[in-house]
Amino acid sequence: MSTRDEYATLVSPTIMEAGPSQPSANKGAPEHPLPATPFYSIEYPGYVQPASVPAAIRNMGGQSSLDNAFKRTASKHDGLVELNLRPENPFSHPIPGDLASTSNILLKVVKRKRRKLISDDSAGDEMMGEYTVEALGVIPKTVRFRSMADYQYQPDSEDPITQLRQAMDNMDVEAIRNFRIPPEKEDYQVAMDADSMQIDPQLTEGPEEGPDIKTRSNLRLFPPPLFSRQAVPLNYNFKANPMSTVTTVIDANGEEKKRLINKSRWKGYGPASIVFTDQNVPDKPPALVEETRERVDKRLLKLLKERFDERPVWTRAALFNQFTPAEARDIHNSKVLLPLVGYSFGDGPWRDTLIRFSYDPRQDPNARFYQRLYFRNINHPIARPSVVSRRQESRINTGRRALVDNQEQAVEGESRQSHVFDGVTMSKETAAFQLCDIIDPMLKDMIEDDEALRDVCNERDGWYTTHAFEQIKTVLRHKFFCLLEGHIATDEECTALLSTDPAALKPATTNRKLRYGKHNMAKGALPPEDVAAARLRATLERNAKTLQEQRSEAT
Repeated sequence: MSTRDEYATLVSPTIMEAGPSQPSANKGAPEHPLPATPFYSIEYPGYVQPASVPAAIRNMGGQSSLDNAFKRTASKHDGLVELNLRPENPFSHPIPGDLASTSNILLKVVKRKRRKLISDDSAGDEMMGEYTVEALGVIPKTVRFRSMADYQYQPDSEDPITQLRQAMDNMDVEAIRNFRIPPEKEDYQVAMDADSMQIDPQLTEGPEEGPDIKTRSNLRLFPPPLFSRQAVPLNYNFKANPMSTVTTVIDANGEEKKRLINKSRWKGYGPASIVFTDQNVPDKPPALVEETRERVDKRLLKLLKERFDERPVWTRAALFNQFTPAEARDIHNSKVLLPLVGYSFGDGPWRDTLIRFSYDPRQDPNARFYQRLYFRNINHPIARPSVVSRRQESRINTGRRALVDNQEQAVEGESRQSHVFDGVTMSKETAAFQLCDIIDPMLKDMIEDDEALRDVCNERDGWYTTHAFEQIKTVLRHKFFCLLEGHIATDEECTALLSTDPAALKPATTNRKLRYGKHNMAKGALPPEDVAAARLRATLERNAKTLQEQRSEAT
């Protein structure tokens, strides 16, 4: 026991050192130098014999795990030693051990027995044994297994999940590749085997010959990776969910089953949604939404129906602008008013719009005015301001409140026109408009041009030809971003742009099959590195402007 990496179990016997005489009261205790060799101790919770030391080390993760735990630069994660009493079972939970700093001394105690002395004076006189104590070194670290032993479960060895786990531990590639999830069988109660353990009738609700005794649970609940790391049991106070009720359901085989149904679970009341390739359009709301018709505000529902009678397709922004702020808030919070009056497309030219039931814009050429144009604004901030920034802005704006009270009505009137684009007024920082809400003279002439139409509605460009639709998008994009930069684009600039923009000058031809959800992005988007650079530049400008306003307020 002279190397650094040896481990020893600390034993504290009663030690008696023999000597000729005890030191007097005037003399101090003798000094003994301690060797500088450090030792490490493991308080193993079990009987360890010299022949079983390799098995004990293997149960604690092997020699490498102990070396990592006892090294000088070991982190908190490396200092975790786990004792697995069944290392061959992957579902066996280990007992965690704690690495504690100690100041113990490792002692080597040797006891020598002396023979019995035979004398004439006292027959059978026996001298006491002689003990020799030697300090071998100090024990700076000790592993102790003081935590609560976790629950141990043994799943069915024939279960597919058990066999999959064993195949993963054994790196059986063929078994892993051949694994298939078995069909779910609702055999949660199976007949008890004759050789199974009999339960005392006093521990059950019914008599011994009742049906509950003849069945056992077959829920296939596999143990989690860890139950608890707490050494003290917690006051659990288990209570069943009061919102769960027993409901009778009929499975595919026509058999009645009883299940627990959570009545308070969240229910989605979104509008009925279809894709462009669907042949038919919905003529009524989903059954789950229809059940709430009698509980909604009848006045708001009537107003919504009147708006959809005037115009069959609306964006949410345009529709909310037709109501007062209080009414728009109630419609938004109800979650069921909009699904009661219309449906939506998941892709295509009318994506993210609300459409009146039974109205199919793919069959009506006049529906081209309700097509939606959208392209990303790279200058629009994506990240929301922090709470600290909002609080600072709130303090700054408190002093301005008296100056802007008279302007609230004007601002409210402008916000109710945020869905309209006239080429002159900047109403919002995101470009999402319906063609019927674009009143710019140049764009309006391009939108109402009958020569720019096709005979059959297209999944990408709607009722417009690709060339005409690209021209409309090019002009709208240029005028919108010019307003963001602070000036109004002229028609001469747009005309010159149409003559130089290849995307607007030549029709885009492609035989590539469109993928659902991928062809609704804006065409001609900037490369990712340009988008990141522009967003960074906009953020720096915005921060500089905010800092300048704060300095002006301070002065």
